[in-house]
Amino acid sequence: MCRHAAWLGAARPLTWLIHEPEHGLLKQSYAPRRQRVGLVNADGYGMGWYDPGRAEPVRYRRAVPIWADANLPALAQVARSTCLLAAVRSATVGMPVEESATAPFADRGWLLSHNGRVTRDALRDLADDLPDRAESACDAAWVAAAVFLCGRAGFGLGEALTEVVVRAGEKDPGARLNLLACDGASIAATVWGDTLFYHRLHDGVLVASEPLDDLPGWQAVPERSLLTATSDDVRVQPL
Repeated sequence: MCRHAAWLGAARPLTWLIHEPEHGLLKQSYAPRRQRVGLVNADGYGMGWYDPGRAEPVRYRRAVPIWADANLPALAQVARSTCLLAAVRSATVGMPVEESATAPFADRGWLLSHNGRVTRDALRDLADDLPDRAESACDAAWVAAAVFLCGRAGFGLGEALTEVVVRAGEKDPGARLNLLACDGASIAATVWGDTLFYHRLHDGVLVASEPLDDLPGWQAVPERSLLTATSDDVRVQPL
């Protein structure tokens, strides 16, 4: 499994997700509180953010534990945006540990993280050339490639996540398909086999695998649900 988190709202640095909260992603990499499978998330980490001077989001990914990157604290302090996404990885058994297998995956203006596992055969009927479209041979990269393909076909962010999760989940009943994606103006996330929470603040919304702190206001999203959020609205519907 993995842990991931996103922010949409007033401009914040990436430390808002990683270092500042008592149970931010740095803490969740070695001491997650709600993770159902696995004990640590030490197989890499990544983060993405949007800059008004670029057409596509910026990504920074490493195939090392998040606590082992001495460059991260300073970078996370200055990487600032109104839309942030970060993830720490616990690789599925048998999958490669490499930067190209580490979230967030990206296509045009979309960023995506996958928390879980799925057989790649469950995704094959979504596109014949899916292996060629994926950044890596890992299952998460295949999931991302399938979502991005739906986006290129005209699906909205939430619609693309729903299409891939429901179809792959039907093919692989044991799959865990917790996806978190953003496009700079909205967030979409699925709950399929693990936990997801959101917290609305006066200037935006946090969405995360598990609460980043113990402050009141965190809301659990029910199993097999789709969450969609803008900076001032959150909606949850069944998958």
